[in-house]
Amino acid sequence: MPYNIADPGRDINDLIVRKAKVFREKQGIDVRTGHRVESIHISKKSVSGAAKEGGAFHIPYDKLLIATGAAPIVPDVPGFDLPGVTVLKSLDDARGMKRLIQEHRVKRAVILGMGYIAMEMCEALRARGIEVEMVKPRPTFMPWMNQDLAAVVKKEIEANGVKVHLGQGIRMIDRTKAGLRVVCPDMTVDCEMVLAAIGIRPCSELAEKAGIALGPEKSISVDKTLLTSNGDIYAAGDCADAYHMVTGEKTWIPLALRANRAGWAVADNLLGKRTELPGVVGTAVFKVFDMEVARTGLSLAEAEKFGFEPVEMVIESVTRAHSYPGGSPLYVQLVGDRKSGRLLGAQMVGKEGAAHRINAPAVALHAGMRVDEFYQTDLAYAPPFGPTWDPMLTAANRLLKEM
Repeated sequence: MPYNIADPGRDINDLIVRKAKVFREKQGIDVRTGHRVESIHISKKSVSGAAKEGGAFHIPYDKLLIATGAAPIVPDVPGFDLPGVTVLKSLDDARGMKRLIQEHRVKRAVILGMGYIAMEMCEALRARGIEVEMVKPRPTFMPWMNQDLAAVVKKEIEANGVKVHLGQGIRMIDRTKAGLRVVCPDMTVDCEMVLAAIGIRPCSELAEKAGIALGPEKSISVDKTLLTSNGDIYAAGDCADAYHMVTGEKTWIPLALRANRAGWAVADNLLGKRTELPGVVGTAVFKVFDMEVARTGLSLAEAEKFGFEPVEMVIESVTRAHSYPGGSPLYVQLVGDRKSGRLLGAQMVGKEGAAHRINAPAVALHAGMRVDEFYQTDLAYAPPFGPTWDPMLTAANRLLKEM
């Protein structure tokens, strides 16, 4: 959606993959839009709720899949119900935002939060010529990232005209003659649009009310077949938890690949083909202006939290061989465990080469590789794509010495 919003001439409906009528007419699936499930009745094996047209409904089930996703977190402060204050989760949110930008000729916007969606949206809004200020209550920019790498990302954002305000909680949003005013402890910011992008929460209320066990962050707890604590009910997507391949513990990391994969796995299990998902390592990438930002596995702080004896190495390398033109810096961070020698995590930032390189340490984490084993992997080399020793191998070599 951020990339669609960046282009005023592109219709939001371009993002629709399949319409409801296709499910109904071509695949014979009883898709009931405009229906809200309000209760799961485990003893009766049924769900009930209300429809926009037709009132209450009651539907029995043999097996049930809860795929209710996640919802944006909206701060409980005055002014978040004002026109011009929005979130970005549904296509309707995106439609409303594009309409707001066009009809009200938005020139200034405030983004609350600095996560993945916030980063993509600050680029999208700048592409529309809108001034952007980002605000968050915590004092650290991208706290999950090594701060040397985070500083590179912050510099890139500020170089593109985005103002970053750290340690500023939102007290309220006021309506003014010209638009909106965001009120913080030490400052106020005038704008025409406010985007709340401070995170999401799993939509697990139905499951909780029905007595189904919950996991981290109140996500729905599932086993490796996506079965909940009830033997007839599955859960998949951003509402459900997963196992972490590095820690072995339950985690909630709502990302697209896991959500898709979990849906397929539930379908297999419902149709009698037993399928287990071993877990995730939290591999994620995003682009902000000309910078690629990537991570997989555990950060140093996360590794310490889970009882490892972590060692960190950060290097600055290059994206191409010195003999080939056009290279740029690539920053790599690796984390290893001093006790076991295992690779625990990786982070990368650069103008090229970071987004796809992160897949190599992700595979290594799934395989439980040690740092010395990862260092010996036979990675590709050609001058347009990197130095003879890939930056990840250079980082692994230096991490081994540090360990």
